[in-house]
Amino acid sequence: MSSKGNMIDRERRRLIGAAALAVSAAPLSLLGTTHANAQGAKVPLPVVKPDGRKVFAPLKQIRAGVLDVGYAEDGPADGPAVILLHGWPYDIYSYVDVAPILAAAGYRVIVPYLRGYGTTRFLSAETPRNGQQAAIAVDNIALMDALKIEKATVAGYDWGARTVNIMAALWPERCKAMVSVSGYLIGSQEINRTPLPPKAELQWWYQYYFTTERGRAGYARYTREFVRLVWELASPKWAFDDATFERSATAFDNPDHVAVSIHNYRWRLGLAEGESKYDDLERKLAALPMINIPTITMEGDANGAPHPDPSAYAKKFSGRYEHRLITGGIGHNLPQETPQAFAQAVIDVDKY
Repeated sequence: MSSKGNMIDRERRRLIGAAALAVSAAPLSLLGTTHANAQGAKVPLPVVKPDGRKVFAPLKQIRAGVLDVGYAEDGPADGPAVILLHGWPYDIYSYVDVAPILAAAGYRVIVPYLRGYGTTRFLSAETPRNGQQAAIAVDNIALMDALKIEKATVAGYDWGARTVNIMAALWPERCKAMVSVSGYLIGSQEINRTPLPPKAELQWWYQYYFTTERGRAGYARYTREFVRLVWELASPKWAFDDATFERSATAFDNPDHVAVSIHNYRWRLGLAEGESKYDDLERKLAALPMINIPTITMEGDANGAPHPDPSAYAKKFSGRYEHRLITGGIGHNLPQETPQAFAQAVIDVDKY
């Protein structure tokens, strides 16, 4: 890339970082920052021999709340629980190489499909295909209840990061510790009404596309092509192959995937109603609550998706806190691109 291109890229990242947390009244200092590469470690990782794993063990199903949740499980049933949540447009295979590392360390690892993905289904045709942030968090508290998990270390990226943020903020008694890629992602419709600088708005092109009926129809018709484009833009240095993509692409054949995805982005902009039963939770989230459980936030050095600068959210964590920048061309799908670094963070934060 030319020097001019580098300058543009730096400016784009600066604008996105500054705008992504518009709630910050003043610059925030970064607490406990650590710059690490994928080999940086505190608690040594268990030795896990490569087994050529391409799929999880047979998936399980369990009724939880309004859903019949499909999920992968690994590790001892009596081990400390870890719940790993994927983002959009990704799936549980973001964690296919993370799970065995954690299982070898003695953890019970749960990796569910979110509503609208994979084998997860709504129990009733009458339930709104709602993608709002509170609904997805409630889904995962219900999953913990169904699995009889009283407390878990929670971790995620993208939609998954926002969800574990909400779980930690509103149900801290259920969350032992947290790993969150791109930091603090709790938002509100009110915050999202604030326009961003043009270069930052450009990064959200798909969100604005989804506000139109053409966008809904386009995503429904070209789901795989759309998802692959997002993967390439969000992780420009991740050289995933066709088999890796196709393994995940079946998750988007879920009959509710398009409806949930479209609703999520329309709800964020105040263009779609949520469900009234989540109103109280959304009011609490609109206040941008502090997170007081032990937390490690992470970022890849080549994340091409919109994301805030770590200095914008560091003070949202009042418990023990550390930020890790993972170098080596790591993009948005951090757990799949560098599973060792992600697993390391989960093991480390659990020991805080």
